[in-house]
Amino acid sequence: METGSPPACLRTERSIPYTYTPTSFILNRMLLSLSLSTLLAIGFAGCETAKPKVSIPSKSDSVTKETEPKREPDRITVQHCLIGFKGSVGDKPITRTEDEAKELATKLLAELKAGANFDEVIRTHTDDSPPGIYKMANKGIKVDSSSGEMGRGEMVPAFGDTGFPLEVGEYGLAEYDSDKSPFGWHIVKRTE
Repeated sequence: METGSPPACLRTERSIPYTYTPTSFILNRMLLSLSLSTLLAIGFAGCETAKPKVSIPSKSDSVTKETEPKREPDRITVQHCLIGFKGSVGDKPITRTEDEAKELATKLLAELKAGANFDEVIRTHTDDSPPGIYKMANKGIKVDSSSGEMGRGEMVPAFGDTGFPLEVGEYGLAEYDSDKSPFGWHIVKRTE
């Protein structure tokens, strides 16, 4: 058996010899497994190094709540401005490069978010037919073809992937992707 002083956090005001026995070892293990509230209730006076630091969040601390994913609407109306590049829109005579198209689309999106007139941006920059307004039905929703509505699957994937999550009045950018957005960059605004 070893005899000695207890660890600093277990000492009382009077230092007494401490004997480590199998029983004291088991008791120490039990103490370690007690909940924090039990340990605090027992109290370890003078155990500054062993006291756990507990912080209680204030009202100003942000609290993350788990929320359900936002449900996409059944139907939307969007307006878009296509920014293509040489060779991306059939035989349309576009001279800008892919990098120039990306830069222009990003710049125009920033201008729109700052309040620029979307109709004017479309008239000046689109590589599609103005005004570029489309009605779309989401996946699993019956298409109302009498209103000119198209199914989400009838459009390039990035167009619907960008348009459906938007709130009315919000802008988004469908970036060029040879599979999902093969014609270039689509600046999309949800109007309904």
